[in-house]
Amino acid sequence: MGEIPERSLFRHPVLEKALVSYFEVLKAVCTGSLSQFQTTFSKYSAQFEADKTYTLIVRLRQNVIKTGIRRLSLSYSRISLRDICLKLHLDSEEDAKYTVGKAIRDGVIEGRIVHEKGWMECTSQKDGYGPEVSEAFARRIGFCLQLHNESIKAMRYPLNAHRKELAAAEGAREREKELAKEIQGGELDDDTMGGPEGF
Repeated sequence: MGEIPERSLFRHPVLEKALVSYFEVLKAVCTGSLSQFQTTFSKYSAQFEADKTYTLIVRLRQNVIKTGIRRLSLSYSRISLRDICLKLHLDSEEDAKYTVGKAIRDGVIEGRIVHEKGWMECTSQKDGYGPEVSEAFARRIGFCLQLHNESIKAMRYPLNAHRKELAAAEGAREREKELAKEIQGGELDDDTMGGPEGF
């Protein structure tokens, strides 16, 4: 349906004022809002004629409608032609039927029109994702799993390492008990306790 210019083009200090009208048209095309497009078109039609882009902007109306239909097809699995007519601000249900049929033929959306019931049924892709999205998710999931496994390995303690610490702590406790018994029994004198001489 065409390429959309980057926003930086519209924010350039030299071009910003001159491209305001085109930026408004761009917003209408991107959102698929026909009413916004019509308002912008009527507001800036003199400028479009002066720039000699009037007929080009008129032709963008079809792109606005296609964008709107694509958004509706992504939002609804089934929608009546009357609702399409109201949401896109089309003139009649016949216009809606024609534009939806053309969008289906052009490959803009996948679906079909049920003429007897007056609605459009949208058929979506089976898995909802293309192969590149699935591959990106697979890479991200693989990275998260690898990070998890490495974290688990980093948190593991060496086998029976805590027993050495327990034995050292138990030995220190035994020495403290022996020292306490000796102090109570009066077996230690100042020389053995390391106290100053002469006391």
